[in-house]
Formats: sequence, C-alpha cells, structure tokens
Amino acid sequence: MATYSVEAQAAFDEDGPAIQVPVKASPGVRTKGAGTIQVVEFILGNELFAVDLFDTREVITQTEVTPLPNTPSYLKGIIDLRGMITTIIDLRQLLEIAAAKDDSFADLRFIVLDDTVSSQKTGIVVDEVTSVLTVPVTDIDNSACGSIEEGGHILGVIKKEVGERGESRKELVIWIDVRRLISNANR
Repeated sequence: MATYSVEAQAAFDEDGPAIQVPVKASPGVRTKGAGTIQVVEFILGNELFAVDLFDTREVITQTEVTPLPNTPSYLKGIIDLRGMITTIIDLRQLLEIAAAKDDSFADLRFIVLDDTVSSQKTGIVVDEVTSVLTVPVTDIDNSACGSIEEGGHILGVIKKEVGERGESRKELVIWIDVRRLISNANR
C-alpha cells in the first residue's frame, strides 16, 4: 500500500510515491484566503468532481479490501490502514456513476476523509485524484445545484480554466458536500 498527501508534490515510481506528507488543517477553516477555496479534484467515471480539501486526510492506493456481508452495494468493505479499520465507500455507486474502466481496486485511489466528516474512519473510492485546486469563489456557480436544505449534496460547479492563453477553455468540476453525502448514506 502506498500513501501520500493530497498536498504533496510526489515523485512517483513503480512502488508508489516517494514523498508522504500528512494533510493538516485548522478545524472549521474552509478557505485559503479571502475569496478562495481549496478542493481536491478527482475523476469518477468520465467526470470531474471535487471535495473540500479540509474534509480529506490523505490519498492512498490499496489493493486489498475485505468485503462485508449484508451491506449496501456502495459499501465496498474495510481496510486496515496502519492498524485502524477504515470503511471504504464506492462513491461511483453511491452517486450512480458508471465506471469508466475495470472495477478492480488495483488502479483506484481512496481518499481517506478527515475524522470530523464521519463518526467512523472512512475512505471513498475514486478513479483518480488529479490535483488540489485553489479556486476563486467567483469561479463557482451554485445557482443550478438545488437546495442544500432539501438534502442536496452538490455545493456548486467550479469553472476551471485549462490550456494556454488564447486557447484556454473551461472545464466543469462538480463540487460535492462529502459530509452530507456520507451522513445521508449512513442513515
């Protein structure tokens, strides 16, 4: 099992990352500076998603998940993460997103969530973690996301600019409220 921080700029080799840095954040702090937020961007199926950086602890690669009997299909099982039992939730199944590739856990990443997100140690399955973004709040559209009060789990859509100047385009990243999503799943 390889483990690394979402903030680390890791040099990868075939055995995994060369750098491991724990993610530290002040509780309740969701912004990097005035008017910006930080999110962890990842891929599910063929779409880009993001969760608040301060809701994550680390990103790991893991191949052995112990399945649990008589559990919902999105609950993939448990892993032993440095002596701590960690519940693994397949975010693709929870959000009803088709897998873009083989469902083998060998190539997937698990985002281990911060202890404040859930009452038990929890990780979510994602296809790939792409980056940590610092996003101006002006680049977030939350008008078409439905009401959080009504049980919605989408905080907004981040309009991320990619490409060179003159040839740049916007990619849309769905920013989800992982706290609400996990809380609703545990009901």
